[in-house]
Order: sequence, then C-alpha cells, then structure tokens
Amino acid sequence: MRSNPLLRAGLALAALGFLAYGLSRNWEGTVTALGRLSWWTVAASFAAVLAGLGCMLVAWQVVLAGFGSPLPLRVAAKVLFMGQLGKYLPGSVWAFAAMMELARDHGSPPRRTFGATVVGLVISLGCALGLAAVTLPLVSGDLAARTWYLLALIPLIVVGLHPRVLTFVLNLALRVVRREPIEQVLPGRAMLVSAAWTMAGWLCYGLHIWLLLDARADGPTLFAVSTAAYALAWATGLLAVVVPAGIGIREGAMVLVLAPVLSAPQALVVAVASRLAFTLGDVVWAGAGFALARGHAPAEGPESKAAVYAAQ
Repeated sequence: MRSNPLLRAGLALAALGFLAYGLSRNWEGTVTALGRLSWWTVAASFAAVLAGLGCMLVAWQVVLAGFGSPLPLRVAAKVLFMGQLGKYLPGSVWAFAAMMELARDHGSPPRRTFGATVVGLVISLGCALGLAAVTLPLVSGDLAARTWYLLALIPLIVVGLHPRVLTFVLNLALRVVRREPIEQVLPGRAMLVSAAWTMAGWLCYGLHIWLLLDARADGPTLFAVSTAAYALAWATGLLAVVVPAGIGIREGAMVLVLAPVLSAPQALVVAVASRLAFTLGDVVWAGAGFALARGHAPAEGPESKAAVYAAQ
C-alpha cells in the first residue's frame, strides 16, 4: 500500500526544515568562512561537487539496473536525491525509506532499491578508503598509522563486494525483515562500471577540496592531501551513523587531515565551505530531479504493479 501523499509532503518539509536549521545554526561561521575565499574558488569548487554527485548518481543507477530495475536518468535523479534529503533527519533510516518509496512509484520493488543503495554505499566506502590508503601516507605517516582501523576494512569490503557474497548478505538482511529476496546476482560488469563512476566522483570531490586549498597551500602532494581529507572525512562521517549526515564529525576529521598544510582555523574554513557546497548540491540535484522527472508517469501497468507488490 502506498503512503499518503500528505505524509510524503510532511516528511519532505521536515527534512528541508532540519537542513535549514543546520545551515542557520552555523550561518555566522559559514559566512565568515566564505568571506575568506574568492568567489571563483567557491563557484569552481561547487561545480566540482555537482559533477561528483552526478557521477555517484550514474553509479547508483547502474547497480539498480543490474538488479533488474533500470530507471531513466532523470527518474533516478529524483529517487536518489529527493530521497537523500532524508539523511538530514535524525536517524539513519529516513533516506532509505524515502528512496524505496519513490522508486516503487516507478516500478522498482523496495528490495531492489534497498539492495542498490546498500551496494552503492559499500562501493563508495571502499573507494574512499582505498583513496585514503594511497594518499594518507603522502600526507602524514603518523596519521595513516592512527587510522589503520579504517583502512583495515578494505579487504572486508573487497570480499563483501563479490557478487555472490553480496547477494547472500543482502538476502539474509531481507529475510530478517521478512521481505522477498533479490531475484538475481548483480552482474560483475555492473559492479565494475559502478565502481569506475564512483571513483570518478571521488576524484571530483578531491578536486573540490583542492580548489578551496589552491590559494592557501601548494606543493606536489596538494591533490593527494585534498583527496585524503575528504575521503577520510566522509568515511568517518558515514560510520558515525547516529549523527545526521555526519554533521560535525566530518568537519573534525577533515581539519585533522589538513593539519600538515593548513592551520586549524584555515582548515576549518575549508571544512565549512565544503559542507555548504554538499548541502546546496543535494538541494540542487533534488530540485533538478524533481523538475526533470515531472513528465515521467509512475508505473501503472499490470506487470509493473506485480513487480512492485512482489516485495510486500
């Protein structure tokens, strides 16, 4: 049974309200931070964030199609980014629930959307930690040693992403919540293509930090510092699931990684500007997805309905 449209609207407004509250609470510090950066630096960094989010969208779309639910890019953008606004609500389930509900409108059973979202997060975490493992030693050997417990997750992620292992784990989780299992093993090609797009997105994220740093630091390892800073910060924020969107934790981790090239106040400026860029990026992509998908009718045919309600 589909949720009440009023309930959907209420949850969307609540998510936007928490997002606005987070921005307003730190508004003075954000304005001060932006005032220390040139407008072109901020604009170019924001463009890199939008490009990175676009890469992550394609990566998720590829995995969902691999599970048997191909969605047009504009619909995938609506599902992913409107659903992702739920991460600004306290708790770690709202984004998942919103995405499954939105995708169900377009013929994707919740089990496939859930599976694609989990796989996308694991691939992104693996790419982030892999980049951190390569770049952190270039930044600080001491910092690399202190974060060994995060890098130790890489072998587990590699094993867990084997298509058969992945399908077994996902179906076990679905069985626990009394849902139908995923019907097919994710093709290895879909996994590789998604990982390639994800890595491209991470390089864009590294670029956005590099652009914010360019006027403040130089050297041959600057891009490595930038990539390591955001990769480690994002991974730390993701693993701290009790905090909405990793707020606060991500910034602290980024300041720690940037310490070798920036003073703490300068690093905090970069961290705050980065947080604002991603928050606005989520809103821009969600708005674009909503606008672009308005002409795409939800799935209503008998076959689509059967596929949707098979997961119930």
